[in-house]
Amino acid sequence: METAERVAGIIAALKEEYPDPVCALQYRKDYELMIAVRLSAQCTDARVNIVTEKLFKQFPTLQSFADASEEEIAEAIKTCGLFRTKARDLKACAIMLLSEYDGKVPDNMEDLLRLPGVGRKSANLILGDVFRQPGAVVVDTHCIRLSNRMGLVDNDKDPVRIEKALRAVLPPEKSNDFCHRLVLHGRAVCTARKPLCDICCCAAYCKTLNQ
Repeated sequence: METAERVAGIIAALKEEYPDPVCALQYRKDYELMIAVRLSAQCTDARVNIVTEKLFKQFPTLQSFADASEEEIAEAIKTCGLFRTKARDLKACAIMLLSEYDGKVPDNMEDLLRLPGVGRKSANLILGDVFRQPGAVVVDTHCIRLSNRMGLVDNDKDPVRIEKALRAVLPPEKSNDFCHRLVLHGRAVCTARKPLCDICCCAAYCKTLNQ
């Protein structure tokens, strides 16, 4: 089966299985998503949502993050892990957004990557979810695992190369939802410990099962 046909099959199967994909991180303002995804490093989305529910009440504006001490922020996010580094990034990011971007989250990759604590995964998530820009590819652990198992990439663990490879085969208008669906599928079926191949909606298109 040619790659284009397999990709189309995977896209269609995941869409049918997960018709309404959404980001698991809860937020109301664009910068809140930026904060939540920074907190999600080496932390579950469920834990981040518990923390941010209180965090965004304690610090309801960008200015309040900028004005707070790193120690105050660190204490509020302590259960997320790596909290001192994350607190430093959150404060510095708020200051930069206010001083250089008029308090608004940038809508392009170049400026997003200038912000403390923002990497390509975070930037793509913001571009796709906040700005609805086509072509956003969020490469997280689920995306890396499933892309390799399905044969969308060939034994590659490098996020930048995987992002480039997926951009080349995914229709730009479908890429953001596709990545959210990979997360849902990776949690429910194609798990790291034991993939449930017998109930996988993508079984007919999976390279691992059809070698």
